Parts: sequence; C-alpha cells; structure tokens
Amino acid sequence: MKNLLFLPLLFCFGMLSAQNIEGSWKLVSMNGEDVTNREVIRIYQDDYFAQGVKSLPDNSFMSAAGGEFTLPDDETLSENRDFDTADPDAIGVNNDFTISWEGEDRFEVSDGVHTKIWERISDKNDDLTGNWVITGRERNGKMNTMTPGDRRTIKILRGGRFQWIAFNSATKEFSGTGGGTYSAENGKYIENIEFFSRDDSRVGASLEFEYAVKDGEWHHKGTSSKGDPIYEVWSPYSKAYQKKKEK
Repeated sequence: MKNLLFLPLLFCFGMLSAQNIEGSWKLVSMNGEDVTNREVIRIYQDDYFAQGVKSLPDNSFMSAAGGEFTLPDDETLSENRDFDTADPDAIGVNNDFTISWEGEDRFEVSDGVHTKIWERISDKNDDLTGNWVITGRERNGKMNTMTPGDRRTIKILRGGRFQWIAFNSATKEFSGTGGGTYSAENGKYIENIEFFSRDDSRVGASLEFEYAVKDGEWHHKGTSSKGDPIYEVWSPYSKAYQKKKEK
C-alpha cells in the first residue's frame, strides 16, 4: 500500500521536473499588480531568450533584453544577458532567479525584490523554429558571408512570435530590435510587426518573404521594410556562434 501511495508522488515530481519553458510568453503580473500599461513578450528557444517591451497606449518601443539561460534545477532560472537596453550593467553577469510553476502554462520568477508572473502564449513549432544568427547577405548580386562575433544580429522564433536583435555584447552597444507575430508555411514567411525600436510607425505592417531551409540554414528572400530587395542566410546560433566561442 505504501508503494502504491508513493507512485503518484513520483509521477507528480516527474511532471514538475519536465516543465518546458521553450515558447512565447507574456508578462501578466509584477509584484502582485496586473501589467496593463505595456506589453512584455519573451521567447525562450535553444537555451536563449529574447524580450521586447512596448507601451500599449502608443506602441512606442520601451526596452529589450536577452541572452543565454539555463534551468539548473527545478527551482532556479539562470540568465547571462548579451543585451539589455534598460540596464547595460546587467550584460555579461550571471543572475539566478527563483522559479515556480503553476501548471504547464504559467510560472513565477523572483529575484528577491521583484516577483513576476508569466503566462504562455504558445509553444508551437514550424520550419523556422529556432535561434538564428545572420551569416550571409547578398549585395550587388554577390553573397557576402559574415562570421558572428561580439557584434551580431540574431533572430529567435518560437510559439508564433519572432524577435530580431542587433547588438555588440563586448561594448554593450545596442543597434536595434523588432518583433511580433509570424507564420512560416509552404515556403512563405510572413512577419507582422508589433514593435520596432527604430521606427514606431512601422508597427502594424506585415512583410512577406520567401524562405527555404537548405542544409540546416535559413534562406530568406524578399523586400525589406524600406522596400529594398534582400536575400539573407541565417545559420543556427549554436552552430555559427556558440562553436566559435568554444575554440
């Protein structure tokens, strides 16, 4: 009988240990108060996260942050930020947060000062789900390759949300970001812009591109938000950048 009673406890513990944080999330509460004056979206994917914040009254960009993360145990979320427009001093610093789950689609994190509650938007996958870094761009009919280093541009996609960020993690320089919702199906990639640090007037615009994944790389072709033709190649971040760090 004791063993039979113990089995449900083991099952519940296994579920808690297997919580999946990958996907897109929305901040719904901070320090016990509902978040209503701004929209805060996070994407977790491939041991990396990106966050974009905009003001809800006027869609103006407020801040962006992101970097590597780990879940070393059931009660700890560890972050090491590569960019943070609100607090550049946080870049390159390891920070641990207490994390507790309320089911599969809601969790609470605390640093001892601020307590935040996040709710999942989606964890769906598609052809382009991943954390990508740009490694090629066509200019004057020629594809120019680039090696990502301290200065790099990444784009993270998961749960129907995307965010791109251009930054230099060594100098803490931030060049820009944008994000929103997207779809990727049958070779057609559509971005719906919900925030854009360089030009708030672009919020609400939709851009359509052709895409193909060849040998694990994302080939991205179409017209930029300025109307210029683009052809870019994006590589998996873990392949193009992380392996470079390990050398």
